[in-house]
Amino acid sequence: MRAYRLLTEDDTSAFCHKVTEALAKGWELHGSPAYAYDATAGIMRCAQAVTKEVDGEYEPGMKLGQL
Repeated sequence: MRAYRLLTEDDTSAFCHKVTEALAKGWELHGSPAYAYDATAGIMRCAQAVTKEVDGEYEPGMKLGQL
């Protein structure tokens, strides 16, 4: 099964650390990162999709961040 996650965070080093941690755990980048300006908060927000091939079948209650 291929698992999918969309990692999001404010445009800070925390976003880079979140993506780096996912890569270290075997997740692979899927597409390009996305950036959007949050006018209410006055900050940029980032998103990066990642996928990972895992054993088993999909279950709605899966904790994808723990795969």
